[in-house]
Amino acid sequence: MNRKTLVLPAVIGLLAPVLAACGSTDSGSDNGDAIVVGTTDAFTASKDAPAPLDPAFAYDVGTWNILRQTVQTLMIQPRGEGEPVPEAAQSCGFTDSGNERYACTLRKDLKFANGDPITASDVKYSIDRARALKADSGVFALLSTIDTVETQGDNEVIFHLKTADATFPFKLSTPVAGIVDPDIYDKKKLRDGFELDGSGPYTLKAEVEDDKLVSAVFTKNPNYQGSLKVNNEKVELRNFQDADEMGAALDKGDIDLMTRTMSPEQIQKLSADSDDEVDLVDMSGLEIRYLAFNTNAPTVKSKAVRQAMAQVIDRGELVSKVYGSQAEPLYSLVPASITGHSNSFFNKYGDPDTAKAESLLERAGITTPVKLTLHYTTDHYGSATKKEFELLKKQLNDSGLFEVDIEGAPWATFRPAEQKGAYDVYGMGWFPDFPDADNYLAPFLDKDNFLGSPYANPAIRNDLIPESRRVADRLSASGSLTEIQDIVANDVPVLPLWQGKQYVAANDAVTGTAYVLNSSSTLQLWELGRGVSG
Repeated sequence: MNRKTLVLPAVIGLLAPVLAACGSTDSGSDNGDAIVVGTTDAFTASKDAPAPLDPAFAYDVGTWNILRQTVQTLMIQPRGEGEPVPEAAQSCGFTDSGNERYACTLRKDLKFANGDPITASDVKYSIDRARALKADSGVFALLSTIDTVETQGDNEVIFHLKTADATFPFKLSTPVAGIVDPDIYDKKKLRDGFELDGSGPYTLKAEVEDDKLVSAVFTKNPNYQGSLKVNNEKVELRNFQDADEMGAALDKGDIDLMTRTMSPEQIQKLSADSDDEVDLVDMSGLEIRYLAFNTNAPTVKSKAVRQAMAQVIDRGELVSKVYGSQAEPLYSLVPASITGHSNSFFNKYGDPDTAKAESLLERAGITTPVKLTLHYTTDHYGSATKKEFELLKKQLNDSGLFEVDIEGAPWATFRPAEQKGAYDVYGMGWFPDFPDADNYLAPFLDKDNFLGSPYANPAIRNDLIPESRRVADRLSASGSLTEIQDIVANDVPVLPLWQGKQYVAANDAVTGTAYVLNSSSTLQLWELGRGVSG
């Protein structure tokens, strides 16, 4: 197969892909044939997670990428990044100087896909439902600054906040704030299985085998009223077991495009070919990977153990040997491209140093080697995860200070076990809900954090997070954001490892690939079309 690589540069601050050599999205798909997109994301309904596609429960990049096609939100992140813009809303904004009262006016003639009209009371119902259900995924915490939701007539919704929150418009652009039909979605329980209804640009037909979603067919919603231009009639999202199987399907023409998660070897091969049948789109991303700790577990309860791991792990070697140019070392939970980033871990620990790590353990009276098991998911973040954890094991064991084993499990098993505190140390990834430093800190450190972490720092929760949210100019919030990052580097409830790029490989006849993912890894299927690339 012939290939060419397209590199999309970033703008300073928020990362924005720029359309390059992929054709115009205006041509669209006029033949009604589905554009087929491959993914290795696994979608499973289980006893622990029976409602994977309920907006009040879903909280991972894969399920959110299904919801974003089908469930409409008041606001949406714009095509070229930046501040959120109205979607189901005609207009939204703070109506007070303290960023505590936020009002939205709905678009006229909004309807669910089944034709039922949407009113302000439906929006209130949807938001209140997610807040009341408090699903154990922790997604409801995104709405934690809401005090009450008020309606005025059929078209106006007013959010009264407990405290100032300059990031609130971003939160209204996330699927947990999606508008659902009260006649379909029970206020007191989650909706099990893979049925999904909304007012977004597409309707969904799910193909399910053995409680797993193997194909999701998105068909253009004729009742859609919103800000998005839909450039195709139908898109199919098809699940594959691994990157090799997905790549083979692209080679054979069974799919038109593949996205997350391609293997590092696959990306290197695609990059090396220079012809024109397949475009590899290389764009900046905001994905991070990190180790998380159950700080109540005896093995890592001592801060010195966690600090010693931070002192030993060599991020540079990890990136170069496993991911190459597809990632870069990360020394904070906040990526380097986000306003408010600080290299707090490098500032505290510098380069890897076994002698310093040994000194930390000795001063704390910790007997070495410290025995640990690092847990990772085998099927959620790509095939390179195992290799990454094998290298982490080697680095820690080679220090002589640790005796580490590793253990992998599929996401359907891994995530519930992690939430129940079954793992002392485990690897996770984070794709931001929205591109702001707050979303790399609060979800890990605030009350009701999505990890279920027992770590609680009163200064972070009671002072610094609220303080940072009061400031609309995010650069002016850097002081409190930096202080949070410095505390994390000292206490190490999480240990950041690397920040990654993101890639799309597509048949050359598919247009709109430059915008099919934004920097938050949001899948924007409405951008895709068929036409002549140029």
